[in-house]
Amino acid sequence: MEMSESEYTRWYIVQALFRLMHSDGYENVNVSDIARKAGVGRATFYRYFKRKEDVIKYYFERHTREFMFVRRYYPRCREDYIDVVKNVLTVFREQKEPFALIRKARLEYLYLDFLNDGFSAMFAREYPDEFSYAPYLYAGMLFNVSMRWLDDGCAAPTDELARVIVDAIYRDE
Repeated sequence: MEMSESEYTRWYIVQALFRLMHSDGYENVNVSDIARKAGVGRATFYRYFKRKEDVIKYYFERHTREFMFVRRYYPRCREDYIDVVKNVLTVFREQKEPFALIRKARLEYLYLDFLNDGFSAMFAREYPDEFSYAPYLYAGMLFNVSMRWLDDGCAAPTDELARVIVDAIYRDE
């Protein structure tokens, strides 16, 4: 997936924030620190982000776009859903260090908000007649399971965890 110049700049800012979070902790990092570490000016930071939290939200959005770019089909059966969840868990495991930093900073709510918004948009688009609380059920389950899995060092096999998740929500029609 190609990145534009502005996407590269945003990505450098994301990387700078996570590096600084690792060394200094989120609460000790300010916008000037992030801009300096990313090799951009404060004005450039503010061109793309209003505050530090927006950098983390962008991180989630970027990885979701990459995931959706790779996903080439819509699931139609239980096994397809297991594959999708397995792929989501694989991406999460690959990104466990940034998620651990987010959790350490007690910013998990940004991830939950992101999941709630994403599932709500998907349900509105793909399942408009579904029960209005369903997106929050899915988002909450994925959030809680992924945070518990992160706390365990993502040790459980993705196949096993994907089956548990899909078994909890999949219904044959």
